[in-house]
Amino acid sequence: MSWDWDETSLAALEAYLDRNGLRQGTPAPRRVGDGHSNLTYLIRVKGGQAVLRRPPPPPIPKGANDVLREARVLRALAGRDVPVPRVYAVAQAGEVLDVPFYIMEYIPGHILTDRLPQGMDARRYGREMAFELVDALAKLHAVDWQACGLADFGRPESFNARHLRRLEGLMNLREGPVPAYLADMADFLKARVPQEAAAAIIHNDYRLGNVIWSEDSPPRLRAILDWELATIGDPLLDLGYMVCCYPVPGEELTPTQELSAAFLEPGFPAREEILNRYSEVTGRDLSGLGWYAAMAAWKLAVLYEYQHRLGQDPYYDDATQAVRFIRAAERFARGFNGR
Repeated sequence: MSWDWDETSLAALEAYLDRNGLRQGTPAPRRVGDGHSNLTYLIRVKGGQAVLRRPPPPPIPKGANDVLREARVLRALAGRDVPVPRVYAVAQAGEVLDVPFYIMEYIPGHILTDRLPQGMDARRYGREMAFELVDALAKLHAVDWQACGLADFGRPESFNARHLRRLEGLMNLREGPVPAYLADMADFLKARVPQEAAAAIIHNDYRLGNVIWSEDSPPRLRAILDWELATIGDPLLDLGYMVCCYPVPGEELTPTQELSAAFLEPGFPAREEILNRYSEVTGRDLSGLGWYAAMAAWKLAVLYEYQHRLGQDPYYDDATQAVRFIRAAERFARGFNGR
């Protein structure tokens, strides 16, 4: 993922900021975040700072790193009861750079992963923070996606089976046989695909590391980030994914649970309490959530194993990552019922 600004691209960005009434001096882009997908830069604009999001350099897999899709859903959610940054400007591929990008509001705060910042008291605020995280997901799932201009944003009919087939296609994209640990779980899931619980906007990567918390006390959820995978689908897939990323003391951690290990601090509620909260707020039956959580874990196993085979990002060098996700999927499939 090697790319940097040169004189030509900087000059093009300055002219673009001028045209959109955003320029104040040189933009001075600075790479922020340690994500493994779209590239994110903090830039100087009129009135302060903003964030520029662009895809990584080619080649880009079909359907991946779609920043225009991300900007569209952010704009659709503006003014709704979902915390998202404002979008200031969107550029098509070739308009400024050889790739599309968008510029959005910079929201200062904490992005939490494996630890809490100094002064954030989990014993005092952990329960409230975890409930705020799940409440924000419930609010997203309550948005009228057709009324906010996303009627053509996805195909909710038969979404679960179609989503599984898409991941299965990626799993099979290889020379040689598919590892049994991936194939066996795929067969288990295919034999039990549930009818969609509803149709809603789903984030598709909803976890602790994709939200911003306020720097003051008590911590408040200020914004949900990284919407590139958002679509219209079954909201329980979003919840199952969040469950899959929520660590539990004493359980083997998956890679995404390692990225959310701050939730292991004393004071954060148990996984079951999170799910009870979602059920209370939405009224949805979670008795079948085990399939969705297992699906999320298998999906992550497929994605991590694919990236490991590509060998382009050192983060995926550990060959045990996919296997750990499958062990989590097996735990969910054996008896997790969401309550």
